[in-house]
Amino acid sequence: MEGRGKILMERYELGRLLGKGTFGKVHYARNLESNQSVAIKMLDKNKVLKIGLSEQIRREITTMRLVTIELHAPTSSTQKLKLMGRGRQFTYTPTVTHKNIVELHEVMATRNKIYFVMEYMKGGELFDKIEKSGKLMETAAHKYFQQLISAVDYCHSRGVYHRDLKPENLLLDEDENLKISDFGLSALSESKRQDGLLHTTCGTPAYVAPEVIRKTGYDGAKSDIWSCGVVLFVLIAGYLPFQGPNLMEMYRKVEHGDFRCPSWFSHKLKKLLYKILDPNPSKRISIQKIKESTWFRKGPEGTHTVKEKIACENATTNAAPTLPVRRKKNAYEDVKPLTVTNLNAFEIISFSSGFDLSGLFIEKECRKEARFTSDKPASAIISKIEDVAKMLNLRVRKKDNGVVKIQGRKEGRNGVLQFDTEIFEITPFHHLVEMKQTSGDSLEYRKLFELDIRPALKDIVRAWHGDDQQQNQD
Repeated sequence: MEGRGKILMERYELGRLLGKGTFGKVHYARNLESNQSVAIKMLDKNKVLKIGLSEQIRREITTMRLVTIELHAPTSSTQKLKLMGRGRQFTYTPTVTHKNIVELHEVMATRNKIYFVMEYMKGGELFDKIEKSGKLMETAAHKYFQQLISAVDYCHSRGVYHRDLKPENLLLDEDENLKISDFGLSALSESKRQDGLLHTTCGTPAYVAPEVIRKTGYDGAKSDIWSCGVVLFVLIAGYLPFQGPNLMEMYRKVEHGDFRCPSWFSHKLKKLLYKILDPNPSKRISIQKIKESTWFRKGPEGTHTVKEKIACENATTNAAPTLPVRRKKNAYEDVKPLTVTNLNAFEIISFSSGFDLSGLFIEKECRKEARFTSDKPASAIISKIEDVAKMLNLRVRKKDNGVVKIQGRKEGRNGVLQFDTEIFEITPFHHLVEMKQTSGDSLEYRKLFELDIRPALKDIVRAWHGDDQQQNQD
């Protein structure tokens, strides 16, 4: 077991624990040869395989290789990426690095572990800086935004689209320089379909572009630009641009680009933001045009900073909630969270009981799905569902991307009973869970669900949806 003071691979001395997640840990470490400080992410190979995230790990390595490093090893890159086998250590040696992207020094694998040796970011997350001060000065945000755009532009030039740009994934080094991290949701140019667009709905809802929500295909570069605009707004406002009493209203505002800049934003900044946060991707400003804009090149006027400081300290906003509670406490808190599905606007509407029209066509007694909301993390929801399945002598057949397949152990009247449970992330601490029968007898399923499953899940259920017995279980 890795611990403080232990020597890893005869090359790194492990230090304090920086973070702990679902699949492993992140430690501070020191390179014994160069005395360089690094962060080592240690993944448990068996857990990665069990949860079905091996392909995501490979994609993250491939992406990092494209944007930060090139591979130098006696064996082929195909062999190098077979992390789930029994291979020993292998190494990536950096030759090309963008100064605003977190550097991946090397990846090593043993029989049981995968090790990511990364640049140690002493300054932590940019989110911490916003959270501490409430909002940043426009001059400070200008510096970070220039660095962000430079890094994103470089990624796009290498055919890489990040797809999850947000302050939690923007880290700071000891000199307060911004660097992009976490390419786990990134996509490559070859991921495009024949229409030349990406089609996977992913990212963090508050930062995702409207065309991603529509699920009709999107340009990865243009969706990243939108996310950069949201980040810029958050840095200087201290809150998200698209607000609403519920998620449907928030997505409606995203769809229409319905937001207002606070009074302390400079005129040039407002002008740029409205071009970035244009809901029509064909009209949205390009990175090249962003770089040519007056605000990007010159920043706020020098005499504006004093007035800006007073405005930021004294301004009041009618509806300016603080940033939503985030998932992590520091840059390395969660090694790799359980992958769940992010809801788009149409799915949210269809899942809302007030818009559910299935009752017009399906008798309630025969309905094969049930939904509930939970304020527990996805990993806790999965764990509880597995415990309930074990208690009821049911078999967990497969677990992948937030979906748990539960199956009976014997034949029923219409074959073996099976139902799927899928978890949808609304916010990091608010999930919608759908349980849907996929085979077997419907009456047997309803009996099992009402008498056994539903009562057993009460500890993780905040509210059941779609029936007349909806009730809060706070």
